[in-house]
Amino acid sequence: MSSIKPIRDPKTDHLISPENSALILIDYQPLQVNSVRSMDHVELVKNIVTVSKLAKGFNIPIILTTVNVESGINKPTIKHIKEILPDIKEIDRTTVNSWEDKEFQDAVKALGKKKLVICALWTEVCLCFPALDLIKEGYEVYTLVDAVGGTSAIAHETALRRMEQAGVQLSSVTQYACELQRDWNRLNTKPVFFDALMENGSFFVETLRW
Repeated sequence: MSSIKPIRDPKTDHLISPENSALILIDYQPLQVNSVRSMDHVELVKNIVTVSKLAKGFNIPIILTTVNVESGINKPTIKHIKEILPDIKEIDRTTVNSWEDKEFQDAVKALGKKKLVICALWTEVCLCFPALDLIKEGYEVYTLVDAVGGTSAIAHETALRRMEQAGVQLSSVTQYACELQRDWNRLNTKPVFFDALMENGSFFVETLRW
């Protein structure tokens, strides 16, 4: 078996590719993580770490934003993410909705990317509000349902429904990894892809690595 060559243009692809997308991480801070009730905290952190590794490994532009750090009310991004993305400057805000912060808006516009993958805490607030605004601005917005969380299961699920009805496309960590990779013959990103599937449990057999 062989893949189709040349592949379609990754910049104009209707699917997510490293060339046509960016990742936005919003408010993965200790207070927000600890207040999530829609999924297990360890699983949540593990999944968003995998997402961060994928984005870095595929050279995808990343925006990292926090709320109320400079005011002293809140703590910075959790160390699990910062250890992977040490060079990404955090945009700190006072606004609940990131899109209502000028520095954040300017950073998003400067990306020049049509497709935005957004992960945030909480689903019903800091994910939902900017996602709805970005849809209105003409962006294609995606979120990874197993890397975000809300203050309750019903709050999380209801926010996902609201976003989906507005045009936000729902995905998952495994789907994101496979959508970026597409072909096992893309050898330069194959290790990142494989490790992501190992880490999130899609692959269980260590010997598959070889």
